[in-house]
Amino acid sequence: MFKKLTPEEKMTLLQHLEDLRKALLWSLVAIVVAALASFSYSDQILALVQKPMTDLGLSLVYIGVTEGFYVKLKLSLLAGLILSFPVVAWQIWSFVAPALYPHERRYVYTLFPVIVVLFVVGVVFAYSTILKMALAFLVYIAGGLTPMITVDKYLSFVLTFTIPFGLVFELPVVVYFLTRVGIIGPEVLIRNRRYAIIGIFVIAAALTPGPDPVSQVLMAVPVYLLYEASVLVSKLARPKSALHAEGGEETV
Repeated sequence: MFKKLTPEEKMTLLQHLEDLRKALLWSLVAIVVAALASFSYSDQILALVQKPMTDLGLSLVYIGVTEGFYVKLKLSLLAGLILSFPVVAWQIWSFVAPALYPHERRYVYTLFPVIVVLFVVGVVFAYSTILKMALAFLVYIAGGLTPMITVDKYLSFVLTFTIPFGLVFELPVVVYFLTRVGIIGPEVLIRNRRYAIIGIFVIAAALTPGPDPVSQVLMAVPVYLLYEASVLVSKLARPKSALHAEGGEETV
C-alpha cells in the first residue's frame, strides 16, 4: 500500500512540479528563440561545418527537394541549443540547487565551468584535427571513385564524430568527483590500465561513424591520453585522509 500524503506533502510535491514546469517552459522558449535567430545565419554555419570538405577540394550535394532546408533547420536547432545553454543550465540549476547541501553546491560551482570548457575543447579538437585527418584518409582510400557526399549524411557524420569527443573529454572531471567521494583512487586506475585500453578501443569502435580502423585509432589515442591525465587528476584529488592512511606512498 502506498503511503497517503499529508496536505503539506501534497503542497510541496505540487510546488516541485510547478517549478519543474516553469524550468522546462523557459528552457524551451530559450531554445526556440535562439534557433530562430540562428536560422538567419544558417549559410555561415553550414560553411563552417563543411570547411573540412572544402579544404579537400570537395563540395556537398543534396538529392532531395527538402534536404537542403531540413539541414539548415537542423543546424539552426543545434546552434540554438548551444546559444541557449546558459539559460537552460540556469533553469536546471535553479530547480536542483534547493535540494543540495552547501558542500554539494560548492562542487557544482567548481566543476561546472570545467565541464563546459572540457566539452568545448573536445569538440573543437575533434573538428580541427581528428575530423580532417579522418576525412582525408577516407577520401584517399576510396581511390578513383568520384565522391558525391550528401549534406545530410555529412552533417550526421560530423556530429557523430565530434560530440562523442566532447563527452569523453569529461573523463578527468568524472574521475575527480569519484575520487573525492572515495569511490575510486589512482591505484585502481593504474591497476586496471590494460582493461581500460581494451575498453577505450571498444568504445571508439562503437562511437566512430565509420567502420575503418583509422578513425577508431584517431579517437582511441586521445581518449587513452585523457585516461593517463585522469590518473594524475585522481592523485591530486585524493582526500588527505586517504593519503595519511596509506602513508602518502603509492606504486605506479
